[in-house]
Amino acid sequence: MVLDPVWLQSFVAVARTLNFTLAGASLNLRQSTVSEHVRKLEASCGARLFIRDTHSVRLTSDGEAMVGFARSILDTNDRALRHFSRAEISGSVRLGVTEDVVLAGLPELLRRFKGEHPRVSLELIIGLSENLRQSLELGMLDLAFIKRRSGETQGELVWREPLIWIAESGFILDTAQPVPLIVLTPPAITRTAALMALESVGSNWQVVCTSETQSGIHAALAAGLGVAPHARSLVPPGLAEIASNDLPPLGDVEFVVLAGRQGHRNPARALVDAIKQNGWLLRRTGARS
Repeated sequence: MVLDPVWLQSFVAVARTLNFTLAGASLNLRQSTVSEHVRKLEASCGARLFIRDTHSVRLTSDGEAMVGFARSILDTNDRALRHFSRAEISGSVRLGVTEDVVLAGLPELLRRFKGEHPRVSLELIIGLSENLRQSLELGMLDLAFIKRRSGETQGELVWREPLIWIAESGFILDTAQPVPLIVLTPPAITRTAALMALESVGSNWQVVCTSETQSGIHAALAAGLGVAPHARSLVPPGLAEIASNDLPPLGDVEFVVLAGRQGHRNPARALVDAIKQNGWLLRRTGARS
């Protein structure tokens, strides 16, 4: 059995996006080419890796196992290519990123990147997605790794996942009272999603905490003050998803990389590739897929 790295790249892209068309776009390939790569990989390993229907794509148990194998193979292949590459990348990159990602796996990803590209200087700016987007447009950043609403097209998709309601693990929602809401300051995407969802079903709600930082949100949640919208794979220890018929679904959120005017130079492009290939590092243990 031979696992072609090209097939594995297409497989990992589909596993990340759960969408063959988006996977193809991220690799600059046609959807039919990605489908053929996955078909060949399934034939080679003799196992079905995805369950597909007209509305969804999801991994099988063998597919989930293949994700780990594929990433390991591709990572080893990339490290070998970089080791024997004659051209060493140098320069600087100004990267803007949201705090929830910083609190999860970003340090490990950047540590690996610096180890592989020691001559690249990194400047890290942390903020809300919409503020970082504005900084990028003003030329203050080279790259922004941010959240966008599902359905938007700007940026290169790294992964998509649901927004969920979270609270302290022992929190009980009192349905006789307005929903106690803990949110980031405007123009946070999660805040907008929560307010729109609650308004759409006519729920009564009350903002009990507004924070400029994700750390403040987590502290208010840990104190049991209320509930907050949050990306599912970035929920910190001690907090948990809360399921209630009184809390409406929040829809999906997409994590993307946006490039500014200087975002297509070699150092920035290398960082974009590292984020797209190793985006799984950015999610917390137990939620990576």
